[in-house]
Amino acid sequence: MKVRLPKEMQGGPANMQGMMRQAQKMQEQMEAKNAELDALEYTITAGGGVVTVVIAGTKEIKSITIAPELIDPDDAETLQDILVAAVNEAIKKVETIRESEMSKITGSLSGMPGLM
Repeated sequence: MKVRLPKEMQGGPANMQGMMRQAQKMQEQMEAKNAELDALEYTITAGGGVVTVVIAGTKEIKSITIAPELIDPDDAETLQDILVAAVNEAIKKVETIRESEMSKITGSLSGMPGLM
């Protein structure tokens, strides 16, 4: 019985070198994209615009701005809830953009366990 290897696995050492160069190029692209994404800042608003969060691509919160009308000493819970929602939305946005940008580089490899 003859086993047929997928085309990518045929060709011996020369093909393996090509695959290694391709993997190294992908790694370099991913590192460059990570640096680019880390340098970005995103501005997210919540509560109809009464809270604004600025977050870096590294998921570090840079600032939180609260509209004065939202600050009610008798209702700290509302402020806390809106702050949590704003920070969570900011983190989600960074993660979504990062995943999208990385999948442009890795293509179908991202679905292969152990590779990415």
